[in-house]
Amino acid sequence: MIVVVTGGAGFIGSHVAEYYAAKGHSVRVIDNLSRASLLGKDGMTFDYNFEYLKTKENIELIRGDIRDFDLLRPIVEDADVVFHTAAQTAVTTSLTNPMPDFTTNALGTFHVLESARLSPKKPTVIYCSTNKVYGDNVNRIGTVESLDRYEFPKEFRLGIPETFSIDMCGHTPYGCSKLAGDLYLQDYAETFGLRTGVFRMSCIYGTRQFGLEDQGWLAWFAIATLLGKPIRIDGDGKQVRDVLYVTDLVELYDKFLNSELSHVVVNAGGGPANAIPIMKVIDLLSEKTGKRSPISFGDWRPSDQKVFISDIRRAKELLGWEPKTDVQTGLGRMVKWITAHSDVFDAAFS
Repeated sequence: MIVVVTGGAGFIGSHVAEYYAAKGHSVRVIDNLSRASLLGKDGMTFDYNFEYLKTKENIELIRGDIRDFDLLRPIVEDADVVFHTAAQTAVTTSLTNPMPDFTTNALGTFHVLESARLSPKKPTVIYCSTNKVYGDNVNRIGTVESLDRYEFPKEFRLGIPETFSIDMCGHTPYGCSKLAGDLYLQDYAETFGLRTGVFRMSCIYGTRQFGLEDQGWLAWFAIATLLGKPIRIDGDGKQVRDVLYVTDLVELYDKFLNSELSHVVVNAGGGPANAIPIMKVIDLLSEKTGKRSPISFGDWRPSDQKVFISDIRRAKELLGWEPKTDVQTGLGRMVKWITAHSDVFDAAFS
């Protein structure tokens, strides 16, 4: 196959690129390496994955922007599949600077879809959506507070299903821009017959993730713990998230790609078995590293969800998939990798 990965120098994109290149497929990575500037961290080094992929066979690296349709279209023209992982990924950035959020997430996704539609090969398009498409409706179902966590009421004990309403609620600009892409993927499947997969992701974590406070929080907690940097928690720390290790996510993509399904919308999260309070993550990291960062607490973020757990039964039923990596194992792998690359993180976060 010819595999195109937009945002392929990012965390998820680099894992997708590496996976298919290792299988002998021809992989094209397009990335504008803008993550640092979008997050207001111009002094930080976020090109590690770009350089890492240079060491791999079967990967062509293209520095470019998906908002440039004339650049993107020929890259996609003969592709068999496009993994669209490029995005502006931080909720907080979308609140302070919504223009690049919209142009990257909404317009950029439209460019990917149009490039695929106009291609004679009509490639499959796989889209990294988000649980933020469900918006503030998640908070409206209420929560039960216990000693160390918030929990959903019993009727949602298995998590939020794909049929949960996305309407008549706040989303943040990030949630809106990602939802626009989510809906466009669905419509291009219905209207133009394009084969599309929409994966509504929860908290994805793993190696080669340069997390920050406002995006990639679990990786940031690990980095901060190992570097002895302070951690600020927005809220009270009882928030619960279901977390999914990155290689399990790539396996889910691959199961769809190799299925007979022409279109799918599924949650891509760790599910109830991998749901964990934020403060519990800090405790586990302290156990694994023997270190503990100074902790402070700030205001709740706009439209933040006290609990989000994905109902992942649809992915299991349609694709025979379920997570393989538990939280303890995943955290251990990530801590080991960060420790082994301490020079990279010292330089990036100094």
